[in-house]
Amino acid sequence: MSVRVKLTVAYDGTNYCGWQMQDNGITVEQVLNEELSRLLGEEIRIIGASRTDSGVHALGNVAVFDTETRIPAEKISFALNQRLPNDIRITESCPVADDFHPRFCDTIKTYEYKIWNHKFPNPLVRLYSKFVYYKLDIARMERAAAYLVGEHDFKAFSSPRTQVESTVRTVTEISFTQEGNMITMRIKGNGFLYNMVRIIMGTLLKCGMGMFEPEYVKEILESKDRKKAGAKAEACGLTLVGIEYL
Repeated sequence: MSVRVKLTVAYDGTNYCGWQMQDNGITVEQVLNEELSRLLGEEIRIIGASRTDSGVHALGNVAVFDTETRIPAEKISFALNQRLPNDIRITESCPVADDFHPRFCDTIKTYEYKIWNHKFPNPLVRLYSKFVYYKLDIARMERAAAYLVGEHDFKAFSSPRTQVESTVRTVTEISFTQEGNMITMRIKGNGFLYNMVRIIMGTLLKCGMGMFEPEYVKEILESKDRKKAGAKAEACGLTLVGIEYL
């Protein structure tokens, strides 16, 4: 009898070409498929909730798969972690309903983007943050971010290759915290377009540097023109913190 198992997956995305299977390099999805298939003795194809980009990290991505195994779902995480490389870990495994699909449920996704804001880079955080030597004005970034909270058409903040029926999304929170030289932007919403968080971060950085006025973000949003927004920030600073199913 088949059972559907949900995995919560944490990974350092540095050495991977993102989550989704592709021809040009190794991905997190590929590693999980291969190791689950070996562990369970059957062909496994997982379905992921969020297709993170190359170099993006995760603390709480979600995936499901169907299996005939007699191994209890709760024990699969322990067995699988013994086979996975050190930069991928399963933090929870559990059974779910047969019709549970990680991408087609109502969710709130939380991302964090980290910036090392100092005149010199820090080699100990280089894989998990963007280095910005220019002193950032967080108050300006907060004012700019306020225009993005709510339900909006975020076409101007997505890469052109986005293939979705609608570019309307709801952002429920954008907040900033600072600990020493590390600035963290936390953003929550019901879904994000391709490169959306990185483009938002790149645009808010221009506000923090004084290159854009905070009010200009409203104009960018209403224009639906990707060319008006900032460049997308590097992948290394971005982490999918978690996915909450409603």
